Amino acid sequence: MSISAKDVMSLRKSTGAGMMDCKKALKESDGDIDAALQWLAKKGAKVAAKRADRDATEGIVVILGDDKKALAMALSCETDFVAKNDEFIAFANSLAQLAVDKGVKTADELLACEFDGATVAEKLVERTGKIGEKLEISDLQVVEGTAIAQYIHAGSKIGVLVSYKDGGNAEAPQFFRSVAMHIAAMNPVGMRPDELDLAEVEKATEALIGQITVENEDRTRLGKPLKNVPQYASMLQLTPEVMAKAEADIKEQLKAENKPEKIWDKIVPGKLERFVADNTLFDQERCLMSQFFALDDTKTVETAVKDFHADAELVEYRRVSVG
Repeated sequence: MSISAKDVMSLRKSTGAGMMDCKKALKESDGDIDAALQWLAKKGAKVAAKRADRDATEGIVVILGDDKKALAMALSCETDFVAKNDEFIAFANSLAQLAVDKGVKTADELLACEFDGATVAEKLVERTGKIGEKLEISDLQVVEGTAIAQYIHAGSKIGVLVSYKDGGNAEAPQFFRSVAMHIAAMNPVGMRPDELDLAEVEKATEALIGQITVENEDRTRLGKPLKNVPQYASMLQLTPEVMAKAEADIKEQLKAENKPEKIWDKIVPGKLERFVADNTLFDQERCLMSQFFALDDTKTVETAVKDFHADAELVEYRRVSVG
């Protein structure tokens, strides 16, 4: 049968599918719009099934909300070309707005929401069929609090939400936004060492010792200063007994160097700080408050927050990225 251009355009407008797909759907369905919609849905499902094992490592992060409640959502795709498409960006924003409107807190909750006569999950399949790339909501996080800082990294591939208490300092929004920038760059996996798994820490300790030992062999060959080889990797391991022994060892060293005992109290604290720094490398890599602050690497994030204001506090954070 003859398919009119008007019907093709109407189907294309309602589905967003390509012109040729709409024309074929109408031909296969003898001009029946409902049947054509089903045909396009089946085509999308077939394409989505074929793309299921693909890596969706591109996309964008959208942040919506205010300084009391905010949502960060990542919509991922396979190529940067699609991620930069205006239609893809508009779709991502519409999904994020739907999530805000519905009050959802997880990606699974959003997938079950109704959107333009179907569920969000079905719409993702439909669009996968249209563009030929895997689409997925790779992450969705919601943060609530007395104050929230937001940051989207250049390229919109990483977004960070930080809940904080300002301590009464009017510059808090700017300061905690800089903390959010740090989180985007350094990608911590938790706030503090007590959130880490001790078994994982012990494995990391062995790996660090081996790594620095090998580095020192190269440094010896090149005539460079050697790094201190750690005994530990996390504050989890620095028990009161370990710290007491470290202090005793330092004093023995000072005694061997014939340093006057009356000046030990000026030397020991600095050496203990160095001992902690050398033996918490895993914390510095993984834990936000133990990391050296990107905007002032003489301080940890924890120290930077305390120096900003005694009553300021970083309550929680969420980092969302595509892929």
